[in-house]
Amino acid sequence: MEKQMHLAAQYLAAAGISFLEKQPDDSHTNLGFDKDNGSLCTHILSDNGDQLYLDYEKFALQWKSNKGTTTFELDGAMHAEVLSWLSDTSKAHLNKTYHYAFHYDLPYAIDNSFTFELLDSDQLNTLKNLRVLAQSVLEKIDQHYDLNTSIRVWPHHFDSGIYNALPDSDITIGLGLAIPDAISNKHYLYISGYKNGGTIDTLQLPKLPSGEWKSDDFKGAVLNADTIVESEGVAFFEEAINVLKNNEL
Repeated sequence: MEKQMHLAAQYLAAAGISFLEKQPDDSHTNLGFDKDNGSLCTHILSDNGDQLYLDYEKFALQWKSNKGTTTFELDGAMHAEVLSWLSDTSKAHLNKTYHYAFHYDLPYAIDNSFTFELLDSDQLNTLKNLRVLAQSVLEKIDQHYDLNTSIRVWPHHFDSGIYNALPDSDITIGLGLAIPDAISNKHYLYISGYKNGGTIDTLQLPKLPSGEWKSDDFKGAVLNADTIVESEGVAFFEEAINVLKNNEL
């Protein structure tokens, strides 16, 4: 289900590329996460409040605007059918053309006959709960350190994250939730510190009470997110930030 949600999120990214002004940092492609309804969402696409959502609970795309909500269920739908619905819906609401095209390589191959299948609703619910957990933890960190930043999901790597200068410090932090990859075969929380344009070296940093420092291609701390609660995630980030602030190399 992770692969299917990752692929489905690209429909939202393509909407950002199609309908929003291009930003140098690609932020027009990134997504928000609405904890209340368990959905990823684009930035607002028009003055009429148009947004494209990907609903974890319904396994569906939703086009929402001031006029109401239009839903397209993904289970059993082919990629070509999704594109047809998006083309028709965006034309009707925005009078603009939807383009499914990217400036980055997609993590999985997809063709017109690819068919979405709701193979495991329990797993989909678990994936939703991980996004809720990440959003809640990152909101706490944002508030604690007065970052005043946005928590966004980046569609290429499909991580929920924050990247921001740390107030009253000369370091910048990048932290969030990542899906299984070369660093870990589990969902994991991650954090890295940056100073003077480079990543802070973690090799000599003191051991953390939870999680561990990595010092290979990825330089930062990681914690398995599959079995934690919100308070443990917050504590992990606070401990790592404290070490990074006090041991800048």
